[in-house]
Amino acid sequence: MFGKRLWTILSVLLALLIAAVPAGARDNVPGPGFDHFRTGFPLTGAHAAVRCESCHNGGVFIGTPKECSSCHNSIRADGKPANHVRTQAQCDTCHSTKQWSIVRFDHSGVSASCKSCHDGVQSAGKPAGHISTAQDCSACHSTGTWASVHFDHSGVSGSCASCHNGSKATGKGSSHLPTTQDCGSCHSTQTWAGARFDHSGTSGNCAACHNGTTARGKSATHLATSNACEDCHRTSAWSPATFNHADTSAACSSCHNGTKATGKPAKHIPTAAECSDCHRSNAWTPATFSHASVTGNCASCHNGTSATGKDTGHIATNNACEDCHTSTAWSPAKAVNHNDVIGTCSSCHNGTKAAGKPAAHIQTALECSSCHKTTAWTPATFSHANATGSCASCHNGTNAVGKTATHLSTNNTCEDCHTTTAWAPAKAVNHNDVVGTCASCHNGTKATGKPANHIATSAACSDCHKTTAWTPATFNHASVTGTCSSCHNGTNATGKSATHISTNNTCEDCHTSAAWSPVKTVNHNDVIGTCASCHNGTKATGKPANHIATSAACSDCHKTTAWTPATFSHASVTGTCSSCHNGTNATGKSATHISTNNTCEDCHTSAAWSPVKTVNHNDVIGTCASCHNGTKATGKPATHIATSAACSDCHKTTAWTPANFSHASVTGTCSSCHNGTNATGKSATHISTNNTCEDCHTTTAWAPAKTVNHNDVIGTCASCHNGTKATGKPATHIATSADCSDCHRTTAWTPANFSHASIMGTCSSCHNGTNATGKNATHLSTTNTCEDCHTTVAWAPAKTFNHADAIGTCASCHNGTKAPGKPASHIRSTDSCDFCHVTTNWTSVNVDHTQVLGTCSSCHNGSIATGKPATHIPTTAECSDCHKTTAWTPATFSHTGVTTNCSSCHNGTTATGKSATHISTNNLCQDCHSTKVWNPATRVNHNDVIGTCVSCHNGTIAIGKPRDHPRTSDDCASCHTTRTFSK
Repeated sequence: MFGKRLWTILSVLLALLIAAVPAGARDNVPGPGFDHFRTGFPLTGAHAAVRCESCHNGGVFIGTPKECSSCHNSIRADGKPANHVRTQAQCDTCHSTKQWSIVRFDHSGVSASCKSCHDGVQSAGKPAGHISTAQDCSACHSTGTWASVHFDHSGVSGSCASCHNGSKATGKGSSHLPTTQDCGSCHSTQTWAGARFDHSGTSGNCAACHNGTTARGKSATHLATSNACEDCHRTSAWSPATFNHADTSAACSSCHNGTKATGKPAKHIPTAAECSDCHRSNAWTPATFSHASVTGNCASCHNGTSATGKDTGHIATNNACEDCHTSTAWSPAKAVNHNDVIGTCSSCHNGTKAAGKPAAHIQTALECSSCHKTTAWTPATFSHANATGSCASCHNGTNAVGKTATHLSTNNTCEDCHTTTAWAPAKAVNHNDVVGTCASCHNGTKATGKPANHIATSAACSDCHKTTAWTPATFNHASVTGTCSSCHNGTNATGKSATHISTNNTCEDCHTSAAWSPVKTVNHNDVIGTCASCHNGTKATGKPANHIATSAACSDCHKTTAWTPATFSHASVTGTCSSCHNGTNATGKSATHISTNNTCEDCHTSAAWSPVKTVNHNDVIGTCASCHNGTKATGKPATHIATSAACSDCHKTTAWTPANFSHASVTGTCSSCHNGTNATGKSATHISTNNTCEDCHTTTAWAPAKTVNHNDVIGTCASCHNGTKATGKPATHIATSADCSDCHRTTAWTPANFSHASIMGTCSSCHNGTNATGKNATHLSTTNTCEDCHTTVAWAPAKTFNHADAIGTCASCHNGTKAPGKPASHIRSTDSCDFCHVTTNWTSVNVDHTQVLGTCSSCHNGSIATGKPATHIPTTAECSDCHKTTAWTPATFSHTGVTTNCSSCHNGTTATGKSATHISTNNLCQDCHSTKVWNPATRVNHNDVIGTCVSCHNGTIAIGKPRDHPRTSDDCASCHTTRTFSK
């Protein structure tokens, strides 16, 4: 508004000036269609809208100054303001007629120090977070680019931490060692890395830093221990370390594996045993040793190097040690298999390696194996073929068995009677060569003597026997001593026959030596055994054919003094009752007897005829009622169910009860029997109802009931469903005071119509995973009660959630299971969620690029984070080549990585394109400009310019006619050439 008023005032003043111009001067006033370009000062930009009289004072046009400062001197027009940069450069060096704000700026024309302008008033000065320094801006910054800083710490005042505090400059990272020392204690200004380090300034224990993140922690090969680092290591030197085995928390082999610590040497006994089974931590040797856990064969150790091997006196064999020896005792060997021994028997059995021939061995040159076996030394197979000398030269009682003490008394040589093929029996015995009587040999020791059954006699053998033949012998009772039975015992001589009366009498008590039979007398008192042992029809007269069948001894009924009369008892009678009780021999069945084909003894006993011992109904003829009629046998009791059915329809003959019962033949209602007297009635726990039995139950099965109509039940649900009459609430039922009918229906127990309204107790009293669904495995870890977050109206979504009540780190929930975790497109970082996100707003992210893994483009790809915009310069360079993580702009730029030609970027959209005043041409940018400096152009080829000369040389696009140029409307080309301007 102010600008319009100013132009109005200026217009009025100009009109007044023109009116005041003398008439002669008015003749110089330009006429209509005047081309101001011809004056050498084309009116472009803001000048085109300025009134003529603003510059042409007093209507004078010729000689009007053309320099900016001639007008912009704060008199004719606004000049440099008081805070203008100190410079001797012309205005158009930086400003253009199109706009007053700086278009192009060149510090080369500035005649003062940087801070004379960059003082925060004239132009931006040091920001509040600038490094504290008294140096001039130019010490670090250049006029070419503000962002590319040459930095020298020598001019910085204050400690490192005054800048490196995470705000002004990068501070200690989250993984930095905990210390109160200043940065300069370890780092230098020349290089941040390669810091000199002194543990004296650290706070906390070693593991606070040496945790594998902040600083190197225990290596993968470190021994397993819960000791603190400082228990073994020193800050002055990490190794050697002091070590105590008592603090290790694993087996020896977890360290002594050849990697962490010295392991088993190459020559160690192969074993799966743990080191500590044999060795001790305070001394490696001596070791206690057990073969129990050794793997491999004996020879792998007992090879004469690792352990004692076979000695020079060992049996020659290819056997493995363990074939003969045991690990518990080397000697004696557990077994020797001669099949595996190399060489002859005598190569070992030579009295050195093994026992050789004893001094008393038969003289022979034969190899041991000729007689002996490897399985057993004795007995040996022996052949006299290789023996020399007479039998007695060996068989002398010393070298070999000689004559025994029981040998016949004779002067014969061995070979007279024996052969070398068989010692016994002797090949011949000549009684003529025997010395002594028969009995001197035939005494049961030297030769066969009297057998045990020989007749007792004092006669010499030769009295009865001959040397030519032992039998037959001549016999005479005259020399016999003893009783008859001493010979006649069935062995020495014929004894009592099998049919002889059993008696202890001597033979001579009944018999005579003159005649054996008949006997001279028999006395029953001397007979042993029962009557029947003799009176069996063989030895003596037995039972007659019509005798009562019995196994009783004769003496049970009869006496030896008289056969009759006899006493009688059923006890020993054999045979059936009816064989006697047939109505003839003894009383038979009465007229009222049960109709049956049973024998008497099937039901009766001989001790008592009545009552019967048993009745087998299978043997009774006729129906049940033919007996069970109240006369022959018990009939129906007065309380019996009224029925026309036969007894056998319900009862069994094996047992009266339980009865197999069918309601089919019963008449009347259920309650006529089921009244609690005749049959079981309603129990005390029966449902309260006026229904008759048959309304719910069937005669085929009392339970379950065929149907229950809840409409006929008297009382509330709980009066039956109380766990006694009917199923009540299970132990896991929700705690509630509501009646069953509030949720359940009588037609179906489930599904139930459920309302939390009547529930008592907290949610978790039911939702505990037993009574009702509880927290699932993926529920976030929290001590909140269910109702803190959920409502009874809808479990999900939760009504509210407070991260403050969650237990654990963000990632313990946000792991993709319990809650959404990092999406596939998440920035790659090992930071925990809360380094960047806040619980109140997930999307409001504080990103620390120092913790991001990978290159810029691994995130800034248009998926994970904003990528190159469509208008970005096409380039293969990494983002960090131009941009910084602290600020995306301004960017340091180099054309080095740019692909495609200039105009693909410099198109007025992606980057500054041709200005409105650019020469009209089809040339590519790079034909005239270079990427290092845009202006001035490297070359201009007028042949490629489109249009007339004046379309460019108009004082705006290119230099136009100078002020002293002759006035002409001709085109430049009329006088000038592109090769040379002057003509």
